Amino acid sequence: MKVLKFGSTAIDTPERLNIVANIVSENRKCIVILSAIAGTTALLDEISDYLYKKNPEGANETINTLEKEYLTKIEQSFRSSEIKAEATSFLKERLNYIRSFTKDLFTLFEEKIVLAQGEILSSGLFSLILKERNIETQEISALDFIRIDKKNEPDLNFISDQLNKLLKEKSSAEVYVTQGYICTNAYGEVDNFHFGGSDYTASLVGAAIQAQEIQIWTSFDALYGNNSQLLANTQTVHQLNFDEAAELAYFGTKILHPICILPAKMANIPVKLLNIYHPEAKGTLISNETEAGKIKAIAAKDGITVINIKSSRMLLAHGFLRKVCEVFEKHLTSIDMLTTSEVGVSITIDNPKFLTEITDDLKKLGIVTVDKSMTIISAVGDLEWKNAGLESKVLDAVKDIPVRMISFGGSSCNISLIVKEEDKERALSSLSNHIF
Repeated sequence: MKVLKFGSTAIDTPERLNIVANIVSENRKCIVILSAIAGTTALLDEISDYLYKKNPEGANETINTLEKEYLTKIEQSFRSSEIKAEATSFLKERLNYIRSFTKDLFTLFEEKIVLAQGEILSSGLFSLILKERNIETQEISALDFIRIDKKNEPDLNFISDQLNKLLKEKSSAEVYVTQGYICTNAYGEVDNFHFGGSDYTASLVGAAIQAQEIQIWTSFDALYGNNSQLLANTQTVHQLNFDEAAELAYFGTKILHPICILPAKMANIPVKLLNIYHPEAKGTLISNETEAGKIKAIAAKDGITVINIKSSRMLLAHGFLRKVCEVFEKHLTSIDMLTTSEVGVSITIDNPKFLTEITDDLKKLGIVTVDKSMTIISAVGDLEWKNAGLESKVLDAVKDIPVRMISFGGSSCNISLIVKEEDKERALSSLSNHIF
């Protein structure tokens, strides 16, 4: 069985809902996971804000706006008057439930219930679209099998046991439809994943049922190489190792965050990124397989700050690096790259919010210099140190470009360079020509 997840923009118009229904109809015996339709969560947030402010009139006005939008979608998405009436009745039932919160005390608990209605609306309406196509569909509530523990971590045993039990009870269905993002917590309350959303749900479901494949469908191609931030010989990257995908996620590419797909990685289930407009295309497959001796992509990220700490006290002194890192921990700032010598440490950050406070503290340890407006460039692929020649190819490509830092060896699939932002385009072009 496959798991098919469709994001909010993949289902945000009647046209796209119809395309998604076509894709699902060709993948029988699958579990479909849906995000909220694009724009819905923002309106639900606005409703919650009004309710927190004890403004039921504002909340009802926004609910009316949401109702109007969905009635238009229903009118354009269904042909059968009978199914259309059923969809309208379902919509009014859910919106009346939201309206009920305008009469009572509103807390974080009620807010999470309201926010959950986005995914419940999309899954309910999509189930009716499949019903209109005479596809044997069974909607299963994520609130019945997705649970997080007191540490907000997924309860993997509970998820597996409950989901497989539900599938066994409803084994006659051709397609199962459920919600992404939402769950219950250790106290049985409606909750949600604070990070990862529907992609995380898809990975958890895939791991729980030992799926053949997890497919993440969007309205854009997953990983193109024809822009200034990501180069891959102007071709879609068709295959990535989970670790390579994790490296690229840092650069803001259309790649799943490594936390989202960790359950799939651990269960050795491939994840495929696909475009609803090109369902016949290969897409990008992420798995534990590695294409040996090959660099897949070059990525760049601007807005990097380099901080250098030089101290003669560092020579042969234990504990110095710990003290430096504690400064960044104190100011809640993540370190991206770190290189050391006997008398100095260079560190990069991409969030300069607490730069002044960080440099003030670091000056107690040594002489501090700061370089702003830098760019981190990474070549990602099979860069295992035993594969002689790949790292030299990267360095040869930038031999005429000033390089502030080089990081290699911390990962077997990445070599990173720091250059000035003004040298980024030249560096990317040279790297692309040398590597691809």
